[in-house]
Amino acid sequence: MPEPRVLRHRILGIDPGSRNTGFGIIDSDGLKSIHVASGCIRVGDHPWPERLGLIFDRVLALVAEYRPHEMAVEQLIFARDPKAALKIGQARGAVLCAGLKGGVIVHEYSPKSIKLAVVGSGNAEKPQVQHMVRVLLQLDVEPSEDEADALAIALCHAHSMGIPARKRAAASWRDWRLG
Repeated sequence: MPEPRVLRHRILGIDPGSRNTGFGIIDSDGLKSIHVASGCIRVGDHPWPERLGLIFDRVLALVAEYRPHEMAVEQLIFARDPKAALKIGQARGAVLCAGLKGGVIVHEYSPKSIKLAVVGSGNAEKPQVQHMVRVLLQLDVEPSEDEADALAIALCHAHSMGIPARKRAAASWRDWRLG
């Protein structure tokens, strides 16, 4: 009988936002992933600097509580509104600093590569991401958009761990499910 696989990596996925920052924590061996926790950091209508402080503090608390080995964060690629892009960039900065301060290795992924890794299409819509996250992690209920995005980021990183570098660029979700 084959020896069971040990899930050796805990990954914290973060989807930064100016009001809502999604987080998702999984344990993975690169081929199989298990949901540990997920949720949303809601900072409300506090003044902007306080929101950044709350995001930093709450991500640092997640790192302290769950002790992830690695953190995966969505890159900011494009935003129509320059003010929104600046705020999301600052929220990303708070997230990245919290991860680094907590001693976590930080990785970044583009939205397109996250969707490709989880759904099999870089142009997937949010409901498709939510559905695939639910299927891949065998969740009882569909996660909220922010949770699903964060879990998808963590899954993207987990999948990149289990695939040799020469195969990563062209891989789809079918490759991991058949592995």
